[in-house]
Amino acid sequence: MISPRASESWALSRRERVPVHIFEDPGQVAHEVAHHIAKVIRHRNTEGWRTVLGLTTGSTPLGVYKELIRLHRHDGLDFSGVVTFNLNEYYPMERSSLQSYHRFMREHLFDHINVPESQIHMPNGELSAAEVDNWCTDYETAIGEAGGLDLVLLRIGRSGHIGFNEPGSGRRARTRAVILDEITRKDAASSFFGEENVPRRGLTMGVGTILDAREVLLMATGEGKSNIIRRAVEEPVCDEVTASYLQDHPSSAIYLDKGAAGGLTREQTPWLAANVEWDLPMAKRAIIWLSEKLNKAIPRLEAADFHNSHLHSLVYAHPQIDELCLSVFEDLLQRVYYRAQLPAGKQVILFSPHPDDDVISMGGMLDKLVRNDNEIIVAYMTNGSVAVFDADVTRYLDFVEMCLEDLGISGRAAAEYRARRQEILDFLATKQPAQVDMGEVQHIKASIRYSEAVAGIEVLGLGRENARFIDLPFYQTGRVGKKPIGSDDVRIILDLMEERQPDHIFVAGDLSDPHGTHRKCYVAIQQALERYNAEGSGIGKPPKVWLYRGAWQEWEIHQADVFTPISKAEMARKIEAIFKHESQKDRAMFPGAHDDREFWQRAHDRNTGTAAALNRLGLPEFYAAEAFVTGYSM
Repeated sequence: MISPRASESWALSRRERVPVHIFEDPGQVAHEVAHHIAKVIRHRNTEGWRTVLGLTTGSTPLGVYKELIRLHRHDGLDFSGVVTFNLNEYYPMERSSLQSYHRFMREHLFDHINVPESQIHMPNGELSAAEVDNWCTDYETAIGEAGGLDLVLLRIGRSGHIGFNEPGSGRRARTRAVILDEITRKDAASSFFGEENVPRRGLTMGVGTILDAREVLLMATGEGKSNIIRRAVEEPVCDEVTASYLQDHPSSAIYLDKGAAGGLTREQTPWLAANVEWDLPMAKRAIIWLSEKLNKAIPRLEAADFHNSHLHSLVYAHPQIDELCLSVFEDLLQRVYYRAQLPAGKQVILFSPHPDDDVISMGGMLDKLVRNDNEIIVAYMTNGSVAVFDADVTRYLDFVEMCLEDLGISGRAAAEYRARRQEILDFLATKQPAQVDMGEVQHIKASIRYSEAVAGIEVLGLGRENARFIDLPFYQTGRVGKKPIGSDDVRIILDLMEERQPDHIFVAGDLSDPHGTHRKCYVAIQQALERYNAEGSGIGKPPKVWLYRGAWQEWEIHQADVFTPISKAEMARKIEAIFKHESQKDRAMFPGAHDDREFWQRAHDRNTGTAAALNRLGLPEFYAAEAFVTGYSM
């Protein structure tokens, strides 16, 4: 007999064509996957068999590899009987390159476990063109001689690819050279400091090779993957989404965090998948969904609209459906905070992961907080130097050169400047793509971002004294890849909070930025806040936390606790503040692969879009609005 709980779980997932496991955050996903792999290794070690793994790269599996290393060091997980085959590599690609998957795997896994060198197999990006076909054949042969793949760990690309099996790859494809899809190259652009530096080809294990494995696990995290996950899981198999081929595998599973699972029916509209418990939050979601679906204001919804949209159970659970609609409408009205309802005369810290997230994501709110006479510190958590083009450095050096006389710099001082300037120009002239900048160049790029940040908040009525450049150590690698959050990062944030004793803190809640800085900053603030609240703030209560979004995504209407209306004039000031970030204007180094708009355009479109969505629900008409989540336990 099937239990009610099991039956409900089956019903919610019945639209899913492959088993899906959903966890709260990426850390839990990584932990579960790592321990599943460890279980397979231990079982086969006990039986005296080798474990043959297919391994992937990128930021998604980093937590898995970190946990496997921990299990090896502290729990004795033995990798001596493990044989590995990596899925893919760029071509051509030197093994020592910063972007090489050879280098990635050694830095993040192989150098820290006891897998024998002879049992590590990775695609070779250094082959000559004449050698590629034979190498691909040999790779397939080596997999067969190892006994076949026991388990393959995958991540999914935004185009739905697995490995470098781009859209159009066949079900029986084997290890081969491929042309990389435009989306794949755009996604890789940040690692290569520009799409023009991304190789156009790659080597990849084929779909057929992957599906021959005894078990296949696919991981995905973040809202940016939610749409493609839905297509891979709920739509029929198609070669345009090669991850959908996992539907045909007898032992495959997909591991997701809440963000990546957000597009699945059971998460987005669970009432369409199964009977749900109609508490008020769920009812609110359904009513907002129905209003948007029918393009009908919430107060105008009637019982027939619910019955015609498969929401009979909501009407049965709340027979007075008109009153329920009005209560949801009133709830939304109360979430609209005008300037008079916002903090006034309080201590505020706005944590900005990059030197422009403050004005991009909550420039309207910041404008109002300034006019409400709050004591504000904008804490810029990283210097953003890797996002500055070399041409900007050259331009500023030329500017200083032209102003030497006006600045009263002459003689020996001027000669020393010109000599140093020439050294920097010589370095930039010979610099290779993605090469780490010399220290002076990193400092100049940081100063460019700092000066832009100050200019941005000056538009809104703040000054240099309100900017705090805390420059967390995790970011200071000179590379796109950053270090893990450490105690020094947390200490710097904690010191600032103890100094300012804030009543309110604003934190970036859009965790899908392409380079992961937002998520790392969030984690650092979370750890610092836990210590701050535990140790006592000195004023008797923890600060109120406001989560903002905007650079990469926006809060959905049902998620937001606060909407702040923005007038046309306020939006103009916000955009002017964004414009002050000249190094990110017109063409940013890391715009994100999924959105070709400039950041000011994204901010304008998202804010006006939020206002329009509220208006369609029946709320007052605003020019624009920013959304926030408050009272959130970090």
